[in-house]
Amino acid sequence: MLLFQKRKFRPYWFETGTPTFLVEHLATHEFFTPDLAHLQSGEALLSRFDVDDLAPEALLWQAGYLTLHGVREVGDGRWVYTLGYPNREVETSLNETLVTAYGGREPLVFNVRTSLMEALQVGDTSHFRELVHALFASIPHDWYRKNTLAQFEGFYASVFYSHLAALGMDTRVEDATNKGRIDLALRVGSRVYLFEFRVVEQVPDGGALAQLQAKGYADKYREPGIIITLVGIEFSRESRNVVGFEVATG
Repeated sequence: MLLFQKRKFRPYWFETGTPTFLVEHLATHEFFTPDLAHLQSGEALLSRFDVDDLAPEALLWQAGYLTLHGVREVGDGRWVYTLGYPNREVETSLNETLVTAYGGREPLVFNVRTSLMEALQVGDTSHFRELVHALFASIPHDWYRKNTLAQFEGFYASVFYSHLAALGMDTRVEDATNKGRIDLALRVGSRVYLFEFRVVEQVPDGGALAQLQAKGYADKYREPGIIITLVGIEFSRESRNVVGFEVATG
């Protein structure tokens, strides 16, 4: 109704709700945000609504932020449900809000995120590295002191992913886990970027890019006219920023 009334497309559904509780719940449970694009769950979890013990998956599902993308039977009467965003509007708006909960400072990071898109469109990986560094540098030191969120393994990948998803970019999470192995595919026009993230104490070891190359992730994206770029990014727990950034042609 708001679309027809105002004659302008905006994320009205998201704006009319108040996702404060949802965002705080995800942050408190140290939710790995790349999983939002492809989340698997069982029927018992999705049908449970215990306010004192509410799983993030159940909350997202029942609040409408995730929808059903597939169902498969894995045993006698046992089903696995695949959930994901209902549309790009929800994906963009939710991640834009999550960025703030995970330490980002709006509107300070907005211009940086816009420049990220421009750098990726032209394949300027050097500038892209500088922008990623700027995004993490914008998180105030005091935020780390007051939050334990940055201590979980998937924090850096979650922040990185949510910044890209907040721009409405075509992000595809593959083999993503919360155990330190992250593989994110991003398509920008005729370019495909494959990212691997690792968290190190201080010194990068080049393992992120090496894993991308060893696993041959670029193979499934090869097609005429597509430029594939492999990007291995390593974050330091000590400096809380990028310490390793290696690029190779796929």
